[in-house]
Amino acid sequence: MEKDNIKVQMRKGIMEYCVLAILANGDSYAPAIITELKRAEMIVVEGTLYPLLTRLKNAGYLTYRWEESLQGPPRKYYTLTAEGRTYLASLDEAWDTLVEQIDNIRNKR
Repeated sequence: MEKDNIKVQMRKGIMEYCVLAILANGDSYAPAIITELKRAEMIVVEGTLYPLLTRLKNAGYLTYRWEESLQGPPRKYYTLTAEGRTYLASLDEAWDTLVEQIDNIRNKR
């Protein structure tokens, strides 16, 4: 498998976790989420983010509201639900375990 393709697949696998983690810091709208992901040097495009937000909303992890904007059309702000916070906590735990397991493997090289 090509090195760049592996990196893309790894990023896709953790994008849900990253979006939930961003929303745990406060409500946000899609362009701001994309900016935050890019700031963290995660490569993401709107075509990837919008379907992910819809899946998370349909799963009950997010809700949204419309807010008027001083610059253009109204914005759809996403909010983490209580169920979303519980799910994020389980992802935090899974991530910590995974990092520990990988560190254990790497340290034996």
